Amino acid sequence: MKHFIPTLALSAAAALMGGAALAQEAATVAFLMPDQASTRYEQHDFPGFQAEMAKLCADCTVIYQNANADVALQQQQFNSVIAQGAKVIVLDPVDSAAAAGLVTLAQSQGVKVIAYDRPIPDQPADFYVSFDNQGIGKAIAVSLVEHLKASGVPAGAGVLQINGSPTDAAAGLIRDGIHEGLKDSGYVTLAEFDTPDWAPPKAQEWAAGQITRFGADIKGVVAANDGTGGGAIAAFKAAGVNPVPPVTGNDATIAALQLIIAGDQYNTISKPSEIVAAAAANIAVTFLKGEVPEPKTSLYNTPSELFVPAVVTAENIKAEIFDKGIQTPEEICTGEYAEGCKKLGITQ
Repeated sequence: MKHFIPTLALSAAAALMGGAALAQEAATVAFLMPDQASTRYEQHDFPGFQAEMAKLCADCTVIYQNANADVALQQQQFNSVIAQGAKVIVLDPVDSAAAAGLVTLAQSQGVKVIAYDRPIPDQPADFYVSFDNQGIGKAIAVSLVEHLKASGVPAGAGVLQINGSPTDAAAGLIRDGIHEGLKDSGYVTLAEFDTPDWAPPKAQEWAAGQITRFGADIKGVVAANDGTGGGAIAAFKAAGVNPVPPVTGNDATIAALQLIIAGDQYNTISKPSEIVAAAAANIAVTFLKGEVPEPKTSLYNTPSELFVPAVVTAENIKAEIFDKGIQTPEEICTGEYAEGCKKLGITQ
């Protein structure tokens, strides 16, 4: 039996910000996240959404559930929150294709659906809010290509590409962006892998096979997020490869920031999830007021707002992560990473 985090129902009790900013009536809003392979949902996305909802609609009830990468469980949770009277559902789908039916179901009952982080291509939600996933894929690939060229790696050299889950439309966008970033680079993609459930052990297992197959011909790895990148790095280390070829990432997890400081990971993407979570809360409250949110763009025929994040390497990690207060040296610069933090000027 799969373990999953139980529902957290709460009535936000925060100071009111002034009548115009508030939803006109108390309502129930659901925040349904896809998995626990990434720690971001419990540590960043839900707290960010919860905090913004508390500001905007103190009388609203927020229901949080995580599907633990189980499509059937997410469907049960979706049906459950509708039965509990949710007027708006913020949905980060386990399976973007399967989620189309959930959107149709909700809309038939007058419930608004905000697609979150991962788009739902087959059935337009009422709104989509995310970081620009295709832009992320291109950015991490271009960053790696520029680094390889600056390091004197010749044209024709080989790289690996590790994508995210094949059931996640956002992973597809990141993959397309990576293809775009590598297309005219002069480097050859030796092999490419879609990582089931974004699971780091599966990325590590695949990368280990490619290290056996291609060996020193692997000059870099474009990995779609920090978990898959970390899996690749673990595979190189287990194979005794030193130094590890430059590996990309995305999410700026604590583990990835430490790997960058140690010199084992080349880049990541700083995208504080609280930014998107707060935007989702504002859109939800706009719907609760009976108003139509103003889109910045459109994706898959869905009104959308896409945020553009920053690429982080050792060169700008201090400015992007520590100077902006996204993480603290006390959290990151522990144990074996203390010396690296001093070298990068993060600590004295």
